[in-house]
Amino acid sequence: MDEKLTKLKKEVWGHFKKEQFVFLSTRQGDKPRVRPVTLIYFNDRFWVTTGANSAKIKQIKGNANIEFCLMFKKGESSGYIRGAGLANIIEDIKIKKLLADNISFFKGYWETPDDPNFALVELVIREIEYLKPEGFLAERFLL
Repeated sequence: MDEKLTKLKKEVWGHFKKEQFVFLSTRQGDKPRVRPVTLIYFNDRFWVTTGANSAKIKQIKGNANIEFCLMFKKGESSGYIRGAGLANIIEDIKIKKLLADNISFFKGYWETPDDPNFALVELVIREIEYLKPEGFLAERFLL
């Protein structure tokens, strides 16, 4: 990997916190559906939690393609990171427990990781688009 791309990836990854609000897009039929969610960045992977019967889960089961957008500011200037890829619904109880133990808001919604209403989704990101604050041209790269 060339030095410029390595530096760019490090800069992008530096914007992610353990938990942050993003806009997540799924698809229902031929229509996009966008909503705010908490994106969890844990163990160098991206996750979203939701109710097992939510519209997000139904849409992901119908079409696993997703995209998220993280907006951020540096001083008075704004930038963004768009991540595109696939959503995988996680059924493995060990993984669900690991995440449940590391999500600050988990107990506010579910009692245990095996709660039938707890859905964990991993977002497997394949492409990033990054607009630096004060930038005019977004940069893209594949993962």
